[in-house]
Amino acid sequence: MANAQNLLVVGATGAVGQAVLRQGLTEESVARIVAPTRRPLEAGLAGIERVLNPVIDFARLPEEAPWWRVDAVVCTLGTTIRAAGSQAAFAAIDRDLPIAVGRLARAAGAKRYALNSSLGASASGNFYLRAEAEAEQGIIALGFASTTIVRPSLIDTERSEVRPGERFGLLFVHVLRPLIPRRYRAVSPEAIASALLRGVLEGQPGVTIVESEALRTA
Repeated sequence: MANAQNLLVVGATGAVGQAVLRQGLTEESVARIVAPTRRPLEAGLAGIERVLNPVIDFARLPEEAPWWRVDAVVCTLGTTIRAAGSQAAFAAIDRDLPIAVGRLARAAGAKRYALNSSLGASASGNFYLRAEAEAEQGIIALGFASTTIVRPSLIDTERSEVRPGERFGLLFVHVLRPLIPRRYRAVSPEAIASALLRGVLEGQPGVTIVESEALRTA
């Protein structure tokens, strides 16, 4: 591992983001985590004294904030078109915001970026998959020394918001799990978080793609 690093974690209130926080705070190689959120993080997180939690409006990123000066970024932002309200609002969160965060952190000196994307992200896919692919390409274009892209299948977790399609999908994959190829099986937030953290802490040069089937043993 590299020397102690400062990490920026965006999406820290989501299932994967929370797992990144928990795991990151157990890493001796992590000096501090900056976790900007729309609402304050809940108290009681082990190691919370190593977390800086600026409460911000993500629609108006504070470009001059000193906390952009980090070594690496872990982005776990994500929503659904239903929750966002429109395709444009979805793209603003899942595509534009990860790129904007990356641009500001890169300008402030960050060298590594890990993005939680999606299985099947492709320029030839449906709107959702195209937006995920565009986020990936936007991050790669920023020129980080190390970029890790994790593409999970369905995330096996309980959410505070209702996602009917995801809930049905999880029920389906649980019942038929032995028959489903590893690539399409649901993965845990902890497995995704582990891959994201490994990406920024190890810092493999260039672009590393972690497909969903590789997360089963993460």
